[in-house]
Amino acid sequence: MLQTERFFLKEIQPTDIQLIYKGLSDPQVYQYYGVRFLTLEATKEQMEWYGMLKETGTGIWFGIYDKVDDAFCGAGGYNNLEKEHQKAEIGFWLYPEYWGKGIMSEVMPKLLEYGFAELDLNRIEGFVENDNSKCKKALAKINFRLEGTMRQAEFKNGKWIDVDIYAKLKNQ
Repeated sequence: MLQTERFFLKEIQPTDIQLIYKGLSDPQVYQYYGVRFLTLEATKEQMEWYGMLKETGTGIWFGIYDKVDDAFCGAGGYNNLEKEHQKAEIGFWLYPEYWGKGIMSEVMPKLLEYGFAELDLNRIEGFVENDNSKCKKALAKINFRLEGTMRQAEFKNGKWIDVDIYAKLKNQ
């Protein structure tokens, strides 16, 4: 289990399906996260994905919990882990009631430490929709660098969107 001053992180388990469903069925969350499930049954796909990451060694995701009341706040972790190239993609989402409380600034350094030390990563990447200014500011605060913009990289809600690539290196 990973810990910060106010939060603890534990690996997502199949029994967390209700918690994941609550977040990934919320329009405010999936507006920028890009993954959504409109039923609990459909959320099983996400739970299988978390299991597949662990089984194949291509990632790991954690639930983020408040130490005061054990409340689930959101999730963060790694996927697309490439051992040969020592890189992975980091992802993060929170229930809207936890936005603006400094959680990402507190938890992300612990996730980065885990990625560099435990997963032996050299490069951690983050892909952010171009108009998600809050996420981009948060990544800049923890020293991720903007490396470029993939123009019209995804088709979402009937239009093409640009996606910015951020990265942090182990020796940075």
